[in-house]
Amino acid sequence: MATLRNLKIKTSTCKRIVKELRSYEKEVEKEAAKTADMKDKGADPYDLKQQENVLAESRMMVPDCHKRLETALADLKATLAELKESNEQGAEIGEAESTIAEVEAVVKPTEE
Repeated sequence: MATLRNLKIKTSTCKRIVKELRSYEKEVEKEAAKTADMKDKGADPYDLKQQENVLAESRMMVPDCHKRLETALADLKATLAELKESNEQGAEIGEAESTIAEVEAVVKPTEE
């Protein structure tokens, strides 16, 4: 049985994962710039290799985050549909719908 409390939790989960995804994307950009800068300056090969490993690790987190976001989004949609069927009312429903729209805007461009 879906409750408004469950809906609120799932909505917050989606928001948190979107925030996490954006953070990882910024980190990838920052680390890529740092790696390019190190290459330009002719850094020590060991340090360069370590920096490339950091960059690779950051890049691996983005697809993982997308996968978790898609799962959380499907979960949120299912809970919302269940609540709508039982004619529940509340501010949480509107918040969930706006979060779904926001998350779909983040997820869709990567699928194309």
